[in-house]
Amino acid sequence: MKITLDWLRQHLDTTASLDQIVDTLTRIGLEVEGVENPGEKLAAFKVARVLSAERHPQADKLQVLSVDAGDGPMQVVCGAPNARAGLVGVFGAPGAYVPGSDITLKVAEIRGVVSNGMMCSTRELELGEDHDGIIELPADAPIGTSYPDYAGLTDPVIDVSITPNKQDCMGVHGIARDLAAAGLGTLKSLTVTPVAGEGAGPDVRTDDPEGCPAFYAQSVSGVSNGEAPEWMRRRLTAIGQKPISALVDITNYVMIDLGRPLHVYDRAKLTGGLVARKAVAGEQVLALNGKTYTLTETMTVIADDAHVHDIGGIMGGEDSGVSESTTDVLIECAYFDPDAIARTGQKLGLTSDARQRFERGVDPAFLDQGLAIATQMVLDICGGTASQVTRAGAPPLAPRTVAYDPALAETLGGLAIAPARQQEILEHLGFLVDGDWSVTIPSWRRDVDGPADLVEEVIRIEGIYNVPSTPLPRAPGVAKPTATPEQKLERRVRRAAAARGLDESVTWSFLSEAQAAPFGGGAWTLANPISEELKVMRPSLLPGLLSAAERNLKRGATSVRLFEVGRRYLADKERATLGLVFAGASRPRSWRGGKMTTADAFDAKAEAIALLAAAGAPVDNLQVMGEAGDAWHPGQSGTLRLGPKTVLAAFGMVHPSVLKAFDLDGPVAAVELYLDAIPPKRATGFMRPAYTPPALQAVTRDFAFLVPSDLAADALVRAARGADKAVITGARLFDVFTGAGVEDGKKSLAIEVTLQPVEKSFTDADLKVIADKVVAAVSKLGATLRG
Repeated sequence: MKITLDWLRQHLDTTASLDQIVDTLTRIGLEVEGVENPGEKLAAFKVARVLSAERHPQADKLQVLSVDAGDGPMQVVCGAPNARAGLVGVFGAPGAYVPGSDITLKVAEIRGVVSNGMMCSTRELELGEDHDGIIELPADAPIGTSYPDYAGLTDPVIDVSITPNKQDCMGVHGIARDLAAAGLGTLKSLTVTPVAGEGAGPDVRTDDPEGCPAFYAQSVSGVSNGEAPEWMRRRLTAIGQKPISALVDITNYVMIDLGRPLHVYDRAKLTGGLVARKAVAGEQVLALNGKTYTLTETMTVIADDAHVHDIGGIMGGEDSGVSESTTDVLIECAYFDPDAIARTGQKLGLTSDARQRFERGVDPAFLDQGLAIATQMVLDICGGTASQVTRAGAPPLAPRTVAYDPALAETLGGLAIAPARQQEILEHLGFLVDGDWSVTIPSWRRDVDGPADLVEEVIRIEGIYNVPSTPLPRAPGVAKPTATPEQKLERRVRRAAAARGLDESVTWSFLSEAQAAPFGGGAWTLANPISEELKVMRPSLLPGLLSAAERNLKRGATSVRLFEVGRRYLADKERATLGLVFAGASRPRSWRGGKMTTADAFDAKAEAIALLAAAGAPVDNLQVMGEAGDAWHPGQSGTLRLGPKTVLAAFGMVHPSVLKAFDLDGPVAAVELYLDAIPPKRATGFMRPAYTPPALQAVTRDFAFLVPSDLAADALVRAARGADKAVITGARLFDVFTGAGVEDGKKSLAIEVTLQPVEKSFTDADLKVIADKVVAAVSKLGATLRG
């Protein structure tokens, strides 16, 4: 929310400097995001008078002006239709920067005539949208004066970030109240005199007491809807509000000044009375932003006998909006339920200044005063005659009290504050404190619900920086480990992946629906995402890693090796996972290795097994099974399992259609490790058994088998390893051969078996017995020893 210093001082009697105000706002929880002075960028522009205006000799639409900006006549070429002798306007000399045109002025020749600067329009100075002519100032404006000083554009604009719980500070008056409570001045009281109207009030009612409990309104007849006063337009423009007309500007001004949204209707465009009601499913309204919205039966609207005119509390409709020809108006001041406003705004995807205030909760006790202030402004600025007030329904005004103990400031907030000081703070904030510390909550503080909230208010104003740092008590002795087994597992695989040359990546936990679709879609979708690109909770870590790989490759990276440890969000729960991708070059081209190579499914499998080993998984018992899923390349992917049901990892090449969806060229290998599926180690105490290396040296024997071409090498290796578990400690594949000497439908697999003697060295007879066991075990798979 933006406010100006001068505007703030209309509510706060203070001598504090701008720096003091900014520091105090941030200290009490109203963080200042920035301060700017709109007059600084216009400091080079001066008030000037046009002494003469002659037709340009080479252009019918241009004039040659003689301009006096306090330093004597200067020649300026101008194309504005309203340029004439005697006009007083705004002049920019050579060297001045024109923000609206993004140019720096210099002496230039225009159609053969030298021009020394320019006379400016409001758009060129970013003071409005008018570009039909140059600015016209009063004839008595002092020539040579700095234009920002003359126009009052030196008022600093303060951008304050209001947290969702501070609905009372969505108006300048509320911010002034907090600053006064912090000791930065005195809050000026509001003087509100009800407007004594003539004749019956307007015909309004509420048929939706839940969505719109109270609907107050007052009519004004015979208004003249011209331009708002210069002081109002200047303040609204300074904070980024575009002045429209006096009636519209009044409602915007009251909303920002006092945090009270209102709406004004052109009575000539209404058919019958106005009613706050639930919309009929399918009803439509053309809103003031030019868009048509289709409504549901859960939404509160303001309608007349013909159709809907207003999405209640969010945005008015174009059909009943005021214009320059408006003469009779109806001013609406209603109270809308905050939760209903939030739900409606989310469903429609519609936000507005009014919605921001209503969904946080405006003051339900400020209906009469808000309506009286707005009506009086209309009478003062636009003239006319007011009617009496119609009050339909009743706002929620049940008093709320909290039993408070001043000792909580220290026991709960950590700061000892004298009870008298606490009472002073609370009363400055609008709370009523009885002698027994029964605290009555003001109507504008919807967020305060209990003693803890009062402690927060007291500490906030007194200064959270004054809370001393107090370390938590520590138990004597050696600190006990705090990491859970799951955290320890994630640390191990993270270190292992980094040690293997992978770069850690952190990606969004949210995806677009298009990115989630190749991986089965997301089980959880946000109803109100910050972006359509961050809407679905990720079912896999690979979409984020593929996006990261795409960005890196397009920025010149030749090899991408990324990993991430995070969560997948499935229908039943969130699951700890490690994902990694290999894209680009696996090995660069070289004189020794030849052309550049990329990672393949076997590289992915090797990484998966290495990381599972680091995680403590029983990798010797792993089985390779089938394709990993639709997102993986068929025939070039698989899963690593402990039995048919326990899947520890998926690995292989990513499907080409998925690569195309992520705009990736070339093959990409990937792995997903399902960390929550890794069986935990059995507890064996803190002492490790003593390392006892075998006394005898291990020996190896090679075997070559002819097997069916569709037999997985993994099955052969596991069969050989299990032939004699007492002495066979390992088996691995080292050769695959097809071709001459191998019949069709067969392939040759060569494995190396490691044998470990225990009590004595193997004899030839022992080795033959073990070899026979290996041959017998693999023969069950259809393998025969190759001669």
